[in-house]
Amino acid sequence: MRKMGGYLSILGLILLLFFDSCSKFRKVQKSEDWKVKYEAAVKYYEDEDYYRASILFEEIMPLVRGQKEGELAQFYYSYCNYYQKQYQLSAYYFKSFYQTYSRSPHAEEAEFMQAYSLYRDSPIFNLDQTSTKEAIDAMQLFINRNPNSKYLNESSAIIQEMQIKLETKAYENSKQYFKMGLYKSAIIAFENFAIDFPDSDLNEEIRFLKFKSQYLLAQLSIPSKREERLREAIEIYQEFLEDYPESEYLKEADKLYDNSVTALGKDKRVNP
Repeated sequence: MRKMGGYLSILGLILLLFFDSCSKFRKVQKSEDWKVKYEAAVKYYEDEDYYRASILFEEIMPLVRGQKEGELAQFYYSYCNYYQKQYQLSAYYFKSFYQTYSRSPHAEEAEFMQAYSLYRDSPIFNLDQTSTKEAIDAMQLFINRNPNSKYLNESSAIIQEMQIKLETKAYENSKQYFKMGLYKSAIIAFENFAIDFPDSDLNEEIRFLKFKSQYLLAQLSIPSKREERLREAIEIYQEFLEDYPESEYLKEADKLYDNSVTALGKDKRVNP
């Protein structure tokens, strides 16, 4: 019973502090003096109470625009959204900040944080990557504008990380077409991958799968289209062999090539 009484006392104290805190916040919020709200918002921000800070900053920003307090209010408000994981909002307000206060000592940081917010909003590779592309563009623009920034190395690493994510997405999508037997779509996807990611370590496999897709497409084709598609498969094989003469996929590629040549010879005898 004593232990239960102790728990209830602690709970009562917590509730008392909570309601007291809410009461103080409501009192500040009702104040008609923007300076009172501003000072409270800064204090909430410093105490990492980003929810209450954001409410007060949002209320006073229109009132302090053009004043020295307006700069810090918008900068902190941007971070309030960021710390609450409202990354699209934080990106928007960081961008608005550095465009409005381009000479501010916080402008470079805000520009970086705009791109970084988009980066944090980027989903895992198998989801839509629109925000990833936006983040890459924003981060590259930041680097172009601030080539000597202290954030340069971090920015470059983030771009590389996001490029790998886009590469993985394109790789998995193209292989999915292949696995589903959609060989025409697979061939187009493999070609686009090679164009978009010319330096990828996955290009050897991608080029092999393009050849295999063309071979399988030919096998499934009606007689009037088979010969042309077999010739295209042979051409793709020869390009693959030239670029990857010691490929780990060469044994299977050689077998498919021999099958293509044999099938092409048979088709010629059937359709002289």
